[in-house]
Amino acid sequence: MDGIVSRSGEGETLGGTKHEIEVKVTRPELDVLEFEIASDFEGPGLHIHKEHVDSFYVLEGELEFRIGDETLRAGPGTFVSAPPGTPHAFTNPGPNPARFLNIHSPDRGFVELMRAHDRGENPDPQAFDIWYVDE
Repeated sequence: MDGIVSRSGEGETLGGTKHEIEVKVTRPELDVLEFEIASDFEGPGLHIHKEHVDSFYVLEGELEFRIGDETLRAGPGTFVSAPPGTPHAFTNPGPNPARFLNIHSPDRGFVELMRAHDRGENPDPQAFDIWYVDE
């Protein structure tokens, strides 16, 4: 197998009005996506994954994460990782847009979920290992 190189601006682009996603790599063992989100992006809500790790690396701006019982602000250079079963969520409280890498390992179909949303579909998140948590 050859190595993977995904340069700036390369990759499949997905997104909506409040976010843009560039798919850097999608393989059975790994998904890497680069997100750019608006300052009022509310995020996906508190959720867990049963079968994969969901990690974030902030490139620009600031995000607010909830991971387990902790809430924290994360600026450039911050890495946040939610192992399977760990409740987590993120938002961009503003005032500026933010850019971050989102890494799913192993792949459990997150890119396919984003593609479905891009097509205007509303698939069952549990089919993609996303389980929303009641607060």
